[in-house]
Amino acid sequence: MPADVSRPRPDRSDHPGEQAAADPIRLLAIRESALSVDEVFAAVGDAAAGGTALFVGTVRSHDGGADVEGLGYSAHPSAEAEMRRIAEKVAADYPVRALAAIHRVGDLAIGDLAVVVAVSCPHRAEAFEACRRLIDDLKHQVPIWKHQSFTDGAEEWVGV
Repeated sequence: MPADVSRPRPDRSDHPGEQAAADPIRLLAIRESALSVDEVFAAVGDAAAGGTALFVGTVRSHDGGADVEGLGYSAHPSAEAEMRRIAEKVAADYPVRALAAIHRVGDLAIGDLAVVVAVSCPHRAEAFEACRRLIDDLKHQVPIWKHQSFTDGAEEWVGV
């Protein structure tokens, strides 16, 4: 006989699994080498997490109506410290079980991974919200700059 699903569940929001982990920041890095989705996903694994949200940013073939040939990222020496500050703020604002973020610098080709971030939380809605906040704040606040080269020979700096 199936369990009675209409029965109200007791409030268990004080359960340790419903809370943020004591030290949820598992991986933060800026790298010149290729990024790994598997590495980031593994870093945010947590038995108490019911939801994991992962975002992968790739180099696209166009921007602003122009065809992109390739691009390069460069970072200020303070970029990793700024990533940590943002990660700590996200972890303070959401019940984050685990968080990871890596960003690539150097020359990248179309299709290369530029950034990978992931957040695990007790529930999916929290994971989605925290992951979106993490990537949005990283893109707007971390001093990483993009230099795009277009197929027509034009170039531009983005985020400078």
